Amino acid sequence: MTIAPPESLSALPSGLPPVERRARIPAGFRAGGATAGIKASGRPDLAIIATLPDEDGRPTLASAAAVFTPNAFAAAPVRLSKAHLAATGGRVAAVISTSGSANAATGSAGDADQARIGEDVAAALGFADRPESVLHLSTGVIGTRLPLDRVAAGIATLVPSLAATDDGLEAAAVALRTTDSRTKTATTTITVTQPEGLAVRSIRVTGIAKGVGMIHPRMATMLAVLLTDASVEPGVLRSLLRPAAARTWDQLSVDGDTSTNDTVFLLASGAGGGVGIAAGSADAQSLGAAIEAVARDLARQQAADGEGATTLITCQVSGAVDDAEARAVARSVISSSLVKAAAHGRDPNWGRIAGAAGNARLADAAVLEAAGLSAGEARERAGQAAVVDPDRLRIAIAGHLVFDGSRGGPISFDRVAARAAMEGPELLLRLDLGLGDGTGEAFGCDLTEAYVVENSEYTT
Repeated sequence: MTIAPPESLSALPSGLPPVERRARIPAGFRAGGATAGIKASGRPDLAIIATLPDEDGRPTLASAAAVFTPNAFAAAPVRLSKAHLAATGGRVAAVISTSGSANAATGSAGDADQARIGEDVAAALGFADRPESVLHLSTGVIGTRLPLDRVAAGIATLVPSLAATDDGLEAAAVALRTTDSRTKTATTTITVTQPEGLAVRSIRVTGIAKGVGMIHPRMATMLAVLLTDASVEPGVLRSLLRPAAARTWDQLSVDGDTSTNDTVFLLASGAGGGVGIAAGSADAQSLGAAIEAVARDLARQQAADGEGATTLITCQVSGAVDDAEARAVARSVISSSLVKAAAHGRDPNWGRIAGAAGNARLADAAVLEAAGLSAGEARERAGQAAVVDPDRLRIAIAGHLVFDGSRGGPISFDRVAARAAMEGPELLLRLDLGLGDGTGEAFGCDLTEAYVVENSEYTT
């Protein structure tokens, strides 16, 4: 391993398995996407992912876990999915996504609409008696009702064409999109060992996601579905998904707004075979790393595709008191409108980065606990200012050291070279706090005129 010179700050290693940006459907699932006419544009707007049927033609049940928005205006699909997970104990057979209407702030009528859609999906898939086995996603304009007749017709057409193929999952990913300019997919494969080391098998984890606006931590505005063919109980899935989300999607910000529909689903079909993965086992750790690797890559794709964005901003922090404080500082930096504007102008303005770091506050208790703190410590530290000592802080922009508190602060650097280095598709901001061993990262994008134009006429 090459050691960087003392005056530089190199990128932090991720320690996660490699990811390929393609849809590779895990065993046990089928998927598809279609155009139902929800969007005025005529682009695909309906997606269904379902388990494969058993010998009687009824879909099998997958284990499921989820993370949802904390927004007080949580949309009808969020509330219904929470109820369905509670009713089934985390055993589901399908996910449906509609794009073009958020079905948020639509009152009891919107709740009834969402329930009707679930009933239509369940009937089309052959389990009309179990609509609670359907999970729901919706995205689009807040305050609009879904066109039930078009959705019903789309479901009837799409279900027979669902395929256990990569193309089927890719079509579902396309149909998730709203203002996304690119489809977002990620896949990794790991090996797990059976008890006593008697056998080794491959496990696939794949994810699809959408979301490039109204994105801010807790959790970031987006929809995502992660799939695996591992055999895992719902409780174990929950214990793996929440910390992965806390370190990835809770560290993602485009514009400072958290939406009404944010949802991540993680489904495990068990079709990969073998003994179930036990909580706390080495295999559970491997699966958790795979889930986090997919989530991290999807979050980075979302940041890079932020509305109007030209640059992915990654802020990595080392030397914090602990990981929670490092994540707080990284999140504060990439959330700063001034930092984002400087990134767009390719201006190596380290003062804005220092100011954002000095304003950093720890996440709320739910996120801190999900990331590993005890409930008591999470409550005590939630919202506290992160510890930052200007006399120990070091800042590097695109590989150029620009500030070192231990050497008096500002460092003489080649501004022309730094500006040129900032021209790439990804801008790395590296901070070392000089206080401990804590590390963390966050993802954002530059703030451009195009973002304002796009969001000034969103509904008109």
